[in-house]
Amino acid sequence: MGVRSGLNANFDFEIVDEFLDHYSMMVESMEVMILDLSKPNMYERSVNELFRVFHNIKSASGFLKINPMAKLAAFVEDVLERLRARAKPVNEETVNWLLQINDMFAQWQEDLKLDNELSHIKYSLLKIPDFEK
Repeated sequence: MGVRSGLNANFDFEIVDEFLDHYSMMVESMEVMILDLSKPNMYERSVNELFRVFHNIKSASGFLKINPMAKLAAFVEDVLERLRARAKPVNEETVNWLLQINDMFAQWQEDLKLDNELSHIKYSLLKIPDFEK
């Protein structure tokens, strides 16, 4: 049984369907916001919006007991909180790390569509980039 079958077996169909719709929209919107983090005029809006996206993913996946997704979203949310406090555009290393994070969430989106088990988190994602480089 894949992750989607497990969700459908344990939660109301409407809750699962709504989660999948919102998750899809959030994953598809991440890349532009991540790239905008390097632009001084777009930084504040993008970092706040990304924080909101990861907070929502953390909350929804936690409710649905999709633990790897909830844990990675919480990890990224903490990093974004640190970036919000800095209030200055990010470097290329940080953008590339966040794009890899986006790829992981996109892979999970595909796993959900295909009713597979969730792909394992790449360990390289757990190393926070050096914000000062």
